[in-house]
Amino acid sequence: MRSRESSPTDATLRRLERSSGALATQAVARMDEELPWFRAMPADQRSWVTLVAQAGLSSLVEWCRHPGRPPKLTGEVFGAAPRELVRVVALKQTVDLIKVTVETLEDHVGSVAEPGDEDTLRLAVLQFSREVAFATAHVYASFAENRGAWDARLEALLVDALVRGERTEEISGRAAALGWSPATPVTVLVGATPDVDDPHATVRRAARAVDSDVLVGVHAEQLVAVLGGHEDLWSVAERVAAEFGPGPVVGGPVVDGLGRAGQSAAAALAGLRAARAWPEAPRPVAADDLLPERALDGDPLARAALRDEIAVPLRSAGGGVLETVQAVLSSGGNLEATARAIFVHPNTVRYRLKRAAELTGQSATDPRGSWTLQIALALSYLESTG
Repeated sequence: MRSRESSPTDATLRRLERSSGALATQAVARMDEELPWFRAMPADQRSWVTLVAQAGLSSLVEWCRHPGRPPKLTGEVFGAAPRELVRVVALKQTVDLIKVTVETLEDHVGSVAEPGDEDTLRLAVLQFSREVAFATAHVYASFAENRGAWDARLEALLVDALVRGERTEEISGRAAALGWSPATPVTVLVGATPDVDDPHATVRRAARAVDSDVLVGVHAEQLVAVLGGHEDLWSVAERVAAEFGPGPVVGGPVVDGLGRAGQSAAAALAGLRAARAWPEAPRPVAADDLLPERALDGDPLARAALRDEIAVPLRSAGGGVLETVQAVLSSGGNLEATARAIFVHPNTVRYRLKRAAELTGQSATDPRGSWTLQIALALSYLESTG
């Protein structure tokens, strides 16, 4: 508790009050000289800092006049500037601003204080600067707490919008508020929610451990993670999948921005519904690797993909490619039997299968590839005869 005897005289305080505007201007000029980041700030933000400096000097005068009353710094000083100032000026930078302001005032103590009152004013400035430092920490802590709660709500709304396929402009706006670039490639990972206290936190830690951006939400009983900001998103998905609950974890295709992340989410959710038909699927598994199961489950996007990526290229290939693939599938992958069935040399069969693999990305001699080819061709036959 400071006593009246340790406070500057009324005459000194009147002189300080009259000088507050000029001192604040000099402090800002010194900030401009010593702090490169301050020089780069827009004019409106620099003016906010000037207001805070002036309010701080006025609050110092009131504090000295009423030594037994704790200063109301949060409202009196920081209330002079919009809350946006906390968004653009980091805590360390604010400490630098306070330091420059205090140093400016200390340099002018001799010209402001009444004769013999210099040491008393200097001590009051040091004590008040400590109070301002505590108030600064309080402002930033309160902002971080409020911003954290707001960001969590906004993140939940964004993830829910992606899952429900809301309009692109709404998603982009919410993402921008969370600091996401609208053009960053993203993928959506879905799976069971783990039985832990805070699944959101565990997924965030896993993603950020490999320098990936992440949005997390729980939709129905599924945990949904939107991954971005990394050149190898599938490696991130493999790391993050370990934090999901038991059962399959499905990753949607990588898309070129959050505006299209709904497509990745739709594919991932469709894959998750169909994944039980492939018990041996890897974890995580790509939604595109579940096209046969998704098609059997009635997913129209999967059926269209099998038609466009497999059936149509094979039908258009010519040169006996489709006939050879069908024969290989019928023979269970036996190339010699296939060659005899279609009256060609086994090397011809191999060449045609290689061509088919180039066209479709699937191998007729691989169990998974042959299954995918069979479903794609079967569906194409049903469509053509329907």
